[in-house]
Amino acid sequence: MNSSTIIHSTDRRLSELGIELPDVPTPIANFIPFRRHRDLVYLAGQVCEWNGDVRFVGKVGAEYDLAEAQAAARVCGLNLIAALRLACDGSLDRVSCCLRLGGFVNCTPNFPSIPQVINGASDLMHELFGARGHHARTAVGVANLPRGAAVEVDAIFAIN
Repeated sequence: MNSSTIIHSTDRRLSELGIELPDVPTPIANFIPFRRHRDLVYLAGQVCEWNGDVRFVGKVGAEYDLAEAQAAARVCGLNLIAALRLACDGSLDRVSCCLRLGGFVNCTPNFPSIPQVINGASDLMHELFGARGHHARTAVGVANLPRGAAVEVDAIFAIN
């Protein structure tokens, strides 16, 4: 078997889970999708965009319920993984662990379930990376997000 036919275990896991990754979103301001420093990858915040189309625009607690907001957070996570794959030169097997996720929820002032929204991204990291997906996390409610998105998530990963 030559190197072009080897399927990496994390890529195989993506396939087993039926997960398709979007294209890495193009930044809308003066920043890059990721920055590597030694064995760390800092991933820029990703909104719930799928190949250029923000799928969830509006406020959680008004336009979207908890389940829909978790789906939005999952899309953010898929964008993070797409950018992470690029940062890892195409191989997610280089991921040692997810260190931290930061979640931002565009929500009504009294929305009570902000941490549960970000579970949409956290659960994805656990699903794909297993124990390597365990992470520290922040989840905050905000008044607005870029492009009116319902959710944004950023991340820090350690890689080999």
